[in-house]
Amino acid sequence: MTDRPSLPETPSPLGEPTQEPSAVLFACTQNAVRSPMAEAIMKHLIGMKAYVDSCGVRNGDLDPFAVEVLKEVNIDISRHAPKSFDQMEDDFFDVIVSLSPEAQHRAIEMTRTMACDIEYWPMLDATIIEGSRDMRLDAYRQVRDELMRRIRKRFAALLDENQTVE
Repeated sequence: MTDRPSLPETPSPLGEPTQEPSAVLFACTQNAVRSPMAEAIMKHLIGMKAYVDSCGVRNGDLDPFAVEVLKEVNIDISRHAPKSFDQMEDDFFDVIVSLSPEAQHRAIEMTRTMACDIEYWPMLDATIIEGSRDMRLDAYRQVRDELMRRIRKRFAALLDENQTVE
């Protein structure tokens, strides 16, 4: 992708300006729950201020519970088509955020020859939670809310004016 947004500058803790990423990839195991949720949340929060994508180590099927809990906060991922690292059309990212151990290993392999920051945000795999429908949905909400919190904090300089940092 050649048409990237310009990078906003943010003061570093030492006062020097630093550039926010113009391209962010969220990665998890199957691109079915965590990474598509993160991609959609970030796009919702920052608009077009950066290129945002997601992928998985393997292909999965979009999880209907992920669709449902994002719909609760007015974010629609029902048209998301899960894809793997191997199916990525663009492989230039400033930051890769891996959300599972498998994705972390794959991100490290992928970036051995490129200048890219990798961040590991270990995230609950809500698909392993058993119990009633409500118990399972609560686990997905927990993932959604934690992703929202971390994205707001990490990418605060990119947030739209109407978004608040918690």
